[in-house]
Amino acid sequence: MSWVIDSSHSSIQFWVRHLAISKARGVFETFTGTVDFNEVNPAASTVSVQVDANSINTKDEKRDGHLKSPDFFDVANFPSLTFVSKRVDVVDATHGKIVGDLTIRGVTNEVTLNTEYNGQSKSPWGTTSAGFSAETKISRKDWGLVWNAPLETGGVLVGDDVTINIELEIVKQVPAEVAA
Repeated sequence: MSWVIDSSHSSIQFWVRHLAISKARGVFETFTGTVDFNEVNPAASTVSVQVDANSINTKDEKRDGHLKSPDFFDVANFPSLTFVSKRVDVVDATHGKIVGDLTIRGVTNEVTLNTEYNGQSKSPWGTTSAGFSAETKISRKDWGLVWNAPLETGGVLVGDDVTINIELEIVKQVPAEVAA
């Protein structure tokens, strides 16, 4: 069954070490996608998400501009980040691992999203939504995001590991013949 991401009730967030002492956090504000959520056989589910790289927001306009530049996401040449699932490994009734291809700057690597199924709910308008939480950690260098600056005290300005947190609410699509 096809489901669509409800972007107003979903988020794609990340954090990376800054100055080796704190976490710089950000979000991607614009993304779309579909989920073929198989409620009977979750392992048969698929996910496809497209993220607008230009929608990055770290609450610092200067930093956002740098992240959009060729030093990082190069949004002029690579306007989207994508994730396309390859398989879903069911761990238990509410946990799974979604394995898929994450593409950033034209570089594709396999990642595993540790996922929790938060259940379903019917809205007052008759639609059915399902909720998921997911997390993964990647090395930004694996996607060619290697810009950095050394610190006087040792270490570097931007950490290598990036933790990605996703909160996803999806809405079940009613087939046209049923909706009529």
